[in-house]
Amino acid sequence: MHEKKKRNEAMWGLGMVAPTIIGLLVLNIIPIFQTLKMSFYRSSDFGKGDIFVGLSNYQKMFADEQVWQATWNTLKYTLLVVPTTVVLAILLAVLLNSNIKGKHLYRTIYFLPMVAAPAAVTMVWKWLYNTDFGLINHFLGQFGIGKINWIEDPNVAIFSIAAIGIWSTVGYSMILILAGLQEIPTDYYEAAKIDGASSIKQFFSITLPMVSPTLFFVVVTSVIQAMQVFDAIYMMEGVTSPAYQKTVSLVYLFYNNSFKYSDKGYGSTIIMLLLLMILVITAAQMKIQKKWVHYN
Repeated sequence: MHEKKKRNEAMWGLGMVAPTIIGLLVLNIIPIFQTLKMSFYRSSDFGKGDIFVGLSNYQKMFADEQVWQATWNTLKYTLLVVPTTVVLAILLAVLLNSNIKGKHLYRTIYFLPMVAAPAAVTMVWKWLYNTDFGLINHFLGQFGIGKINWIEDPNVAIFSIAAIGIWSTVGYSMILILAGLQEIPTDYYEAAKIDGASSIKQFFSITLPMVSPTLFFVVVTSVIQAMQVFDAIYMMEGVTSPAYQKTVSLVYLFYNNSFKYSDKGYGSTIIMLLLLMILVITAAQMKIQKKWVHYN
């Protein structure tokens, strides 16, 4: 009877997680192996089938300067967006976790960019960045600052795109961290106040250690999301833009090769490089987290 009960519980458990497992297999695991297989082929002309080329695509990729420039662009974008987003999200979460008037309204306002369509968001920002008629240059002009070519200047464009990424994701990270903050018992803060600890001391001694598991999740998911940047760059920078080489990401390069140039084999090879980078960075984060994440 006891064995039957355990078997029923196991079946119920499998039934509950089955949709997630099936979704992962169909949408993630199987496509990864299909992409890996495709990276050893070259798309033939006129749709006559794919031609096996072995490691030719990988040899081409390692010799392709544009791929390594796109790799650096992707890493640079990630380094610009993730630390800034996490710091801003922590500050906003701490502020909105306090007893300030209208905090529920502020939470909604900060989260709204996350639910907006990326294409629509980028179009609005593209108008704001317009060199001649954009609101940002108009505002800067009031202080005597000359017009800045936010989109086509190779030295500026990546920072303009990073600003869109920060603005779009900071609200989501803030909500996650806010949820973690609300799980911290108030007893810790009351004891710290009795001991005479300042607000800054409380933040570094109580808040950060207690919210570190949530913070770790936010950092990992933010890095993965930033490494896959595509929408903003695609909408802002065309292949003829002077800033294209300094902003093109690995996903954008994959899109161009797979769908514009009809070379899905080479596009798949580029994506395998991105997958490897994400796996290595995530593994490193999992290793390092033991030193700063505190599970209570």
